[in-house]
Amino acid sequence: MNLQPTHVYRAVVPQARRVRIAALCAVAVAALVSGCGNSGDSKSPRAAAGQPEVRQTVSPSPTGSPRLTEDQAARKALVPTAKVTAAKVAATAVGEVPGSTLLSIELKRSAGGAATASPTASPDGSPSPSPSPSPGAGGSVWVAEVSEKDGTEHTVRIDAASGDVIRSRTDPGQDADDKRERAEWLTKVKQTPEQVAKAATDRKKGTVTSMELDDTDSGDVIWSVEVVTTDDWNKTTFDIDATTGDILSEDVDRD
Repeated sequence: MNLQPTHVYRAVVPQARRVRIAALCAVAVAALVSGCGNSGDSKSPRAAAGQPEVRQTVSPSPTGSPRLTEDQAARKALVPTAKVTAAKVAATAVGEVPGSTLLSIELKRSAGGAATASPTASPDGSPSPSPSPSPGAGGSVWVAEVSEKDGTEHTVRIDAASGDVIRSRTDPGQDADDKRERAEWLTKVKQTPEQVAKAATDRKKGTVTSMELDDTDSGDVIWSVEVVTTDDWNKTTFDIDATTGDILSEDVDRD
């Protein structure tokens, strides 16, 4: 029996045709992927290969004020009640004790929580009632400490709405060493409360709520000035050289 070799015929696709087919397949796959990826906004950013996707979420505009901390809320309630600036009150305080120098001044809620401002007159001459305070709101006072040249300290309380002096007294039981230290401080103070208040508010627009003389470890005397910004009710504390007027430090309290 004569066996002839069996030949298996395979269709041979020319190389050029294989390349064309591969190219067409690649285009079809790319179009399919592109179509699936563009089901949303065609302008959305795409992550680069091997990089995590970046999402940009735009929050809607808030319908109310941002939530305030307890301290920020307290400042928001207190600061608008002061109609007389710290600089003017400082001048009133030192004028109450002739020849004195300001040691400190601070805006505080009045003890009774009741407003002490007088009603304002309307255009026709009749008094108009003061606006009703919000619950818990009340009046405020400036509490100032001033010192005579020998270091004797006095406390002056001033109405923060009218600028009137409520009470002035000499602090009892003053220690002799403390008086000598204060007297020495006063010889180094060249910057007035008005000057340091302006320096602080030139750096940070807001309301001065406190100024205080202090000394450093090196013996230099500084003014510590607190400024409250009324857009966010944060407090910024500036340390200012009491001799040169240079701002030494700035600390923002966002609580």
